[in-house]
Amino acid sequence: MFRRLRIALAGRPKAAMFDLRDRGYRSPFEQLVASLISARTRDETTLAVSERLFAEARTPAAMAALPEERLVALLNGATFPEPKARDILALSRRILAEHGGTVPDTPDALMAFHGVGPKIAALTLAVGFGIPALAVDIHVHRITNRWGYVATRTPERTMAALLAVLPRHYWVEINERLVPFGKWVCTGERPRCSACPLLSMCARVGVTQSR
Repeated sequence: MFRRLRIALAGRPKAAMFDLRDRGYRSPFEQLVASLISARTRDETTLAVSERLFAEARTPAAMAALPEERLVALLNGATFPEPKARDILALSRRILAEHGGTVPDTPDALMAFHGVGPKIAALTLAVGFGIPALAVDIHVHRITNRWGYVATRTPERTMAALLAVLPRHYWVEINERLVPFGKWVCTGERPRCSACPLLSMCARVGVTQSR
């Protein structure tokens, strides 16, 4: 499946965090902040907003020094810019005060920051640190259930199920591949099954209409 996905997605836009990584924004702090920005925000907007923000601040110290109103302005276009600005300022200050300016590298420590849930923590670990971690968003949840690989009702339960069955060396790549695959091929409504390179391997669970 992964071999077919790599070929099928060549040339397609990448998932936002992996695109930012390849543009040079690969530090754990940049990945943490960008992942927080990405919550309920389109990838295209996440990329533009993150690059605008990182043009002014790329470290906890630089971020903590920004006035809140300036940070809100830099986050314009992302969903919920005011709460996200408060969360980014708070976690930047805590990283400085409690972690010596270094982003912690465990899920529990990351999720101790307000606004950071399992998906954001996993993306920070996977892309920022290169630590195997499973980031399950709506695409990963929908597609792995559609395959019949897992059978769960929520992204949180999908993450637990995948941790039990998916080989560890695919934990990072599954998000990298399935986010664009879910946007372009295995869509939520009327997936493009006729053009899917995985059709012969897919149980098509819950698919009633397709293209």
